[in-house]
Amino acid sequence: MAALDLGTNNCRLLVARPEGRGFRVIDAFSRIVRLGQGLGRSGELAEDAIERTLEALAVCAAKMRRRQVTRFRAVATEACRSAGNGAAFLARVAAETGLALQVITAEEEAALALAGCRPLLDPSVPGALVFDIGGGSTEIAWQWSGPEGGRTVAAVSMPIGVVTLAERYGGDRFSEADYEGMVGEVAGRLLAFEDRHGIAAAAAEGRVQMIGTSGTVTTLAGVRLDLRRYNRDRVDGLYLDIEDTRAIGRRLAGMDFVGRAAHPCIGRDRADLVVAGCAILEAICRAWPVPRLRVADRGVREGILLGLLARNG
Repeated sequence: MAALDLGTNNCRLLVARPEGRGFRVIDAFSRIVRLGQGLGRSGELAEDAIERTLEALAVCAAKMRRRQVTRFRAVATEACRSAGNGAAFLARVAAETGLALQVITAEEEAALALAGCRPLLDPSVPGALVFDIGGGSTEIAWQWSGPEGGRTVAAVSMPIGVVTLAERYGGDRFSEADYEGMVGEVAGRLLAFEDRHGIAAAAAEGRVQMIGTSGTVTTLAGVRLDLRRYNRDRVDGLYLDIEDTRAIGRRLAGMDFVGRAAHPCIGRDRADLVVAGCAILEAICRAWPVPRLRVADRGVREGILLGLLARNG
């Protein structure tokens, strides 16, 4: 079985075999395609971005054929939700690669991320915030487990991601005012969700845990560990101190593109985007102050695989 997640910035694939009550990953693929590059200005997917993405999707299709995948689900998110030519792009994907991508709602995207991260949740903590900072949007899922076993789940999506912010604020050096401008833009969009669910009060009482699943968070974990190359085994499930993590974000904002690109866990592909992700993370942590954040190198794809398992018994 396989799960494919096409986002605004990344194309990701997991191929797995059922094993016990879960699955074992036997193949994977991830490539930064920047499908949503320029989308905020034009409202359309650009031809060069489409070509990059088709190349990546062709690799995914070949991997699934080679692994003789019989069950799979392929989803597309914010870029295809919002682009005027999104439907035409998906038709072209089907014609050229044989892959039928389903555009999912922001709410389902958040729910899949929560499902994929659920194994990392501490069952003794009743509240859980799981956020996914994407290229074109940021999804936040809130779960509250009551004392008698009841569970409330809610989700919100903001049409702000690392690509949309970086295209407005730039990708080289960031002034303090620029950084605060990005934080403030995100913070304003969190207010209504906080008003509905009262998460901050529960966080102040120590009843909320936070999990981040995104390239931003895994990159920050790699920087915090000073890894010479990214290592999923050391990053997935790692706890980060919030204050340390916010300080790393501010330090990266003060560096230029070349300085950030020199770090092996950032590189040129992320050097212009990581600061925007740090600003989004900063806004989330200000809204819902918790002492630490758990890093998840997992999310939508794992949620899809668990759904495929459940559907087939």
